[in-house]
Formats: sequence, structure tokens, C-alpha cells
Amino acid sequence: MSDVASKVENLMEAMPYLQKYAGKIIVIKYGGNAMINEELKDAVMHDIVMLKLLGMKPVLSHGGGPNINQMLEKLDIPVKFVNGLRYTSEEIMQVVEMVLMGQVNTELVGFINKLGGNAVGLSGVSGDIYHCHQRSAELGFVGDIDHVNPAPILAMLDAGFIPVIAPDGTDGQGNTYNINGDTAAGKLASALGAEKLVLLTDIEGLCNDIKVRDVISYLNIADVPMLKERGVIAGGMIPKVDCCVDAIREGVGSVHIIDGRKPHSILYDAFTDEGTGTTVGKERPSKGIK
Repeated sequence: MSDVASKVENLMEAMPYLQKYAGKIIVIKYGGNAMINEELKDAVMHDIVMLKLLGMKPVLSHGGGPNINQMLEKLDIPVKFVNGLRYTSEEIMQVVEMVLMGQVNTELVGFINKLGGNAVGLSGVSGDIYHCHQRSAELGFVGDIDHVNPAPILAMLDAGFIPVIAPDGTDGQGNTYNINGDTAAGKLASALGAEKLVLLTDIEGLCNDIKVRDVISYLNIADVPMLKERGVIAGGMIPKVDCCVDAIREGVGSVHIIDGRKPHSILYDAFTDEGTGTTVGKERPSKGIK
């Protein structure tokens, strides 16, 4: 088969998915290793621009943990933990804001624009996108979301832009808070009425045993409490799965936890029936739980 014939065949196979997602909002949570590996970053940005060119409305919700840690170390700012969670002092929050918007967001917007994607960067504080409150005095400037204002993002989408959103928020009283990136992406997808939420991770998906890497291909949200009790869902996977559960309950069409270390995993997930990683939903029984 010639290269042209192969390309035509691939396009024809993709047609049902193009019809399904045409004009629909796709929220991608971008973080972890895919953010610090330049080859993977290039693949993710190409995927996002491709989604736009194929008629979808991608929204990029990014994190910045590795970059923040590097900056805190460079500035010699000590970090302390409270019950396993990082305390965010006023000084650290200033660094968080500087890194999220001044470094990470600006870099991603520039990368997408270089590829012809026409992106716009927004802080979660902009237009009160993430209105939040302080989680606890013990954790400092860490926020929990009260509600999301989707209007600024919808305006950008209607104008043909790719919004790139940082996970910080405000209480409306002049205070800014750091928000868990997965939680922010899930609430954003719900508020936007997204057809699809994709969480890029540093593992193949939700696994029964992290050492064996045996992925649970479909997770019915009814099984989440049981898996938490078993310790299958633990650590950083807890907010990730919780945001998936909330998104499904709040009307997001489909939710996927996929391996961000695999080049073009976003496109592979979007245009194949088998997908990759773990699909979270409530339509059928879980598959792969041991």
C-alpha cells in the first residue's frame, strides 16, 4: 500500500470519531513527566493543535509542580509538609504564581502558537475562573474550588483560540491560592460541559499493583470506594480519580487517565475504540479489577 493510500485509509477510519467530537470541548490535563521531557512536550502540543485543526475545541489545563520545585530549590526556599501535603506559605505562593503564569503558561502558549494553534493563556484568577476558599490554615495558601466561571474560556473558544489555564484561584478578597491541578481540570471540564476529559499521567493508567503495572481498563465509579479501601487508589491517584468521579457525575461525556509518557497518546485515545489507560465511567461494569 502506498503512503498516500495508507493516509487515506487512516482518515477514513478516523471519520466516526471526527463526527463524534466535531465542535465538542476536550479538556486535557497536562502535567508530570510529559511537561519536563521536551520530546513528549512537542508531541502533546502537536496533538492539541491537531485536535483544533480537526474541528474540536481543546482546552489545556496545566500543572507545574516540577517547575515550582526547581524554582524553590534555586531560591533556597525551604518546604515543609503537613500530613504529607506541602505547606504553601505566602512566599511560596508568590513563587507558584510566578512559575505558573510567568514560565509554564507563557511557554505552552508560545509553543502552541509556533505550531499555528492560536493559544491564549489565562490564570485561574482571570475573570474569577476558579473561585475558591482556603482549605485550612495549616496548609496556608492551598485552595478548594467553590465554583468555576466558564465565561472567559467559552469566549476564547468562540473566538477560535485554544485556552491554556493555570491552576490558581481567588477568594474574591485579593487572596490567591494554589489548587490541585487534577481537581482544577475536572471542575473545569464539568463547568464547560466538556465531551471528554483526558488526564495525562506518568503511568499506564490506574493499576491493581503498581509493580506489576496491570491496568484497570474500565473503572465504574461505583467501585472507587472499594479500591480506596484496598489501597489500589492511594497517594496522588486519589485526587486524580476523585476528579474523574466528580466529572462523570457532573455530566462530562467521558473521562480517561492515560500515559503521558507515550508520544501522541492523546490522539491514540481519541481515535481508537480500545483507547489507552483507564476509562472512568458508570455505563458498564469495571474491567480489569483483580
